[in-house]
Amino acid sequence: MMSRVLLMLAAFSGFTGVALGAFAAHALRGRLPEKMLGVFQTGVQYQLWHTAALIGVALLLLRWPQSTLFKVSGGLFVLGMVLFSGSLYLMTLAGLRVGIVTPIGGVCLLAAWLCFGLAAWRVTA
Repeated sequence: MMSRVLLMLAAFSGFTGVALGAFAAHALRGRLPEKMLGVFQTGVQYQLWHTAALIGVALLLLRWPQSTLFKVSGGLFVLGMVLFSGSLYLMTLAGLRVGIVTPIGGVCLLAAWLCFGLAAWRVTA
């Protein structure tokens, strides 16, 4: 069940990541200062890279469905993408200052990778 949820979230994230990347390349170029366009593109890159990681976690959960650390890793990847990339999108498109949200998202992504590594270590030991 968790694998299905994570795969559906990865599909949604991959779709929106590609759409947002195209939006930045075609609609935002020339409308945003280069620095802000770079911030938006950083959000897209992090979203797409972590979408791939989310797919990996979901597939590993098919093999090890009882791994709590893989489940936590998947949840943290989703939360981290929403907070990190989402805050960068809000910052560039709406001009909102989101304060500590972006770094919290980054910490979630780091924690996701840590859980991923620990889970991999445990299931392959």
